Amino acid sequence: MMRRYNQSAHVYDAQYSEEQEAKFKTVMQNLRLPQKSRVLDVGCGTGLIINHLVDRAEFIVGVDVSRGLLQEARKKARSHRHVSLVLADADNMPFADQIFGAVLAITLLQNMPNPRATLDEIKRVSIQTAPIVVTGLKKRFAKEDFAEMLNYADLTIDTLKLDDKNREHVCVCRKVRR
Repeated sequence: MMRRYNQSAHVYDAQYSEEQEAKFKTVMQNLRLPQKSRVLDVGCGTGLIINHLVDRAEFIVGVDVSRGLLQEARKKARSHRHVSLVLADADNMPFADQIFGAVLAITLLQNMPNPRATLDEIKRVSIQTAPIVVTGLKKRFAKEDFAEMLNYADLTIDTLKLDDKNREHVCVCRKVRR
């Protein structure tokens, strides 16, 4: 997967930006981002969502396993001092527990070997009240299966959007309170 993304990084935006922008629009309409939040974009790819977040977040961290995609993301992040990009695996992120006020995992879960483990790692780095945005490719996850996976991962679904314009389920959720 990493090799495929490294090889296609230079054309990723041309191929997928329109589809990604439709998802981002849905995400931003449904995301209540706490002021002064530290936002984590897991599987940030080429950083297409950065411009949607820079005016709403105190600090943005993008994580991706592909060097090629991160090189493209750096071009978008250069003009923003409060954006940092990290080469890391989404299942083993190099961050302390509970430090992000919002976490996004857009177009990520269908690429992970164990999406549940990925969700556990996302929960680990997010604060208790953090909105967690995840998407799931419809051809990989039926709506019911996607919702069940999120519930099984101890995430409460606030919003689950199915939109004909999007090829993915878009969900805003949060950790179950214990």
